[in-house]
Amino acid sequence: MAKTEIQTHGLGSGPGAGTAGDAAPAVVLENVSKSFGDHHVLRGVSLTIRRGSITVMLGPSGTGKSVLLRCLVGLLKPDTGRVLVFGEDVAALDETKAKDREKLFAIRRRFGMLFQDGALFDDMTVYDNVAFPMRLHTDLSEAEIRERVIDKLHRVGLKGGEQKFPAELSGGMRKRVAFARAIALEPDIVLCDEPSSGLDPVMSATLDELIMEMHRSLGITFIIISHDTAEAKMVADTIGMLANGHLVAFGPKEEVFREDHPAIHQFFARETQGPIKVV
Repeated sequence: MAKTEIQTHGLGSGPGAGTAGDAAPAVVLENVSKSFGDHHVLRGVSLTIRRGSITVMLGPSGTGKSVLLRCLVGLLKPDTGRVLVFGEDVAALDETKAKDREKLFAIRRRFGMLFQDGALFDDMTVYDNVAFPMRLHTDLSEAEIRERVIDKLHRVGLKGGEQKFPAELSGGMRKRVAFARAIALEPDIVLCDEPSSGLDPVMSATLDELIMEMHRSLGITFIIISHDTAEAKMVADTIGMLANGHLVAFGPKEEVFREDHPAIHQFFARETQGPIKVV
């Protein structure tokens, strides 16, 4: 395996992971590049994410991790390359065309999103926050919605807190409500943008355990953006590193660490010298 770039598939361990060749990958990026003016954010990124895996994307701030997530759900179009989600090239879909728009919305329905700040609606109860995507995107009856809301809150350890408002909750509890909302539509993939941001180490570990439990029980594919090296070591089966717009490492966690890739070493050792440029 080359030191400069590791291009192997993540090996999921959850119910949806299967064995090599069992199912098409969840996500494939082929030579994806994205610039904003003269600022090159992503430079020829190629990777494959297996269904049922937990992939943690590491890298310094401003290196393109959030841009990558937006490309996955079609909120941004790459300048070059393909973004395949369950075989559909999201980058080739034109949201101004009705047929493509329907395809894009169907793909987005397969994603759940856990935002960095939780992004809860402050004027809604916990119950209504979790029910919101079901009311917006499904034809479920209120009785069916209630059953699902209670189930999701139970899964994240918040059963009984349905009528509380976000302002009444701790930071960790708000993250768990946001998690319940992210899985409300029973997605195939959950995208997590800095899930442990703002949490103390104990609450961060609690959230990590929740991610692993959802992975085990529901077989969800997780793609996690993180600066938290402890989180990456705990939850990931696949690790990627973005630095200076390039994917400098990607593969099963054990292989990436065994290769002692210089960017991974620098990031985990918190060193200022190395392939990751301090700007």
